[in-house]
Amino acid sequence: MRNIVYLILGSLFGIVLIKSEVINWFRIQAMFNFEEPHMYLIFAAAIATGVLSVIILRALKLKSFNKEQLNFKGKTFNRGFIWGGLIFGVGWAITGACPGPVFAQIGAGEYPAWVTLLGAVLGAYSYQAIKAKLPH
Repeated sequence: MRNIVYLILGSLFGIVLIKSEVINWFRIQAMFNFEEPHMYLIFAAAIATGVLSVIILRALKLKSFNKEQLNFKGKTFNRGFIWGGLIFGVGWAITGACPGPVFAQIGAGEYPAWVTLLGAVLGAYSYQAIKAKLPH
């Protein structure tokens, strides 16, 4: 039953992504070319929603669905974040998709997004294969 809830919530999230046009390649290109604020405003709204949600979760001391204490500690900075962010940004600019919206793009019939998904999966497996050899 829990999986059905996730399927419904994921489907609703996909609909929101499609209707807000954040999966639209032209919107993403316009963002990277600094031609319109649409995507930046959506990011700002998402950040504000996330910050407000964390404040509420901390204030109410809520626990996870598994009754575990929520942990909001950040990660220790690693220079790999810079390289990973650059690779991610270049891939996003080229393909017009990041790992979240790629599923909504596929669901919306944007079949070139399958190439993006394949690249993301290959990238994740490649990283896992060389992770131990990378500098810390």
